[in-house]
Amino acid sequence: MSTRQIVQHRKLAHDKERNKTVQADLPLYPEQASNFAMSVDGLMAYITAVCAFFAIAITAAIIYFFFKYRRKHPGEVGVPIHGDMRLETAWIVVPLFLALTMFGWGAVVYVDFRRAPMDTLDIYVIGKQWMWKIQQPTGLREINELHVPVGRNVKLILASEDVIHDFSVPAFRVKMDVVPGHYNTMWFRPTKAGRYHFFCQQYCGTNHALMGGWVTVMEPMEYAAWLSGSSEATANPVLAGEKLFAEKACNTCHVTNGTGRAPSLNGVYGANVLLADGSAVTADDAYLRESILNPQAKIVAGYAPLMPSFQGQLTEEQIIDLTSYIKSLQSQPVPTKGSGVAPATGKK
Repeated sequence: MSTRQIVQHRKLAHDKERNKTVQADLPLYPEQASNFAMSVDGLMAYITAVCAFFAIAITAAIIYFFFKYRRKHPGEVGVPIHGDMRLETAWIVVPLFLALTMFGWGAVVYVDFRRAPMDTLDIYVIGKQWMWKIQQPTGLREINELHVPVGRNVKLILASEDVIHDFSVPAFRVKMDVVPGHYNTMWFRPTKAGRYHFFCQQYCGTNHALMGGWVTVMEPMEYAAWLSGSSEATANPVLAGEKLFAEKACNTCHVTNGTGRAPSLNGVYGANVLLADGSAVTADDAYLRESILNPQAKIVAGYAPLMPSFQGQLTEEQIIDLTSYIKSLQSQPVPTKGSGVAPATGKK
């Protein structure tokens, strides 16, 4: 048995013992293992405390008034009660304040979750009945396993090959729908090394309950060693994308110097692209995917709608490879004409 196998065996044994301990303790919440866990749990605790306080207070008031003001004699008539503006004002102001604090706190958490930092480790996740296919930046592919380094901002780019799924990691307090024909993204920063379950939280068929796996959070040096020392045969996604780019004859139109019938792709990723309708769009993963599968959706200014659709001709993995290749051209010199890239002051 190799040293790597011994380490993995010991880690699995440790994880089994830890899971038994966690199950025995029956914690109220899953383990906190990401940057979002504390803020999400804090918001949940605040909302729960407010709801519990009013539920208990109102229930106690109902019971108290039931006995205090019950009819004591058969012919007894209640005394008319006139309204009190102070009480009415309190019933309006207090719930409004509490609702606004919940909304404001939730908005802060949501905006933080939806705005990924710039320095992220981008990993592709593809949902398919009933498994998760994951591709690391180096091209290493995993099935129902996701390895990430602790303390590093990680962005997942999610797509589905069939129906709607939902990628959820309870210990990280993150989840995101995985929709066919569309990219969704989510990010997190693991704060604690270990192994954590992930699940599909959108019913997707008969084996939905089995569609899950493990996130393995490793120390940065350990992650780098795992990534470089994997015995699994992997293809560099940039090289695979470049080969596919030539096989599909994309290079005959997307000429690097901008003289082709389609815009040059040098420096296009992450830039603002001018469109024929006068607007501009950021060339992110979603835009590149849409341009490959539905090129007529957004026509680049100055070019005719000549590109054919590759819908049904490419797998999600091939689209990822093409995207990786186009990303690699980000550092290449942008031609002065024929790029379709908007200037820095262009319309957004």
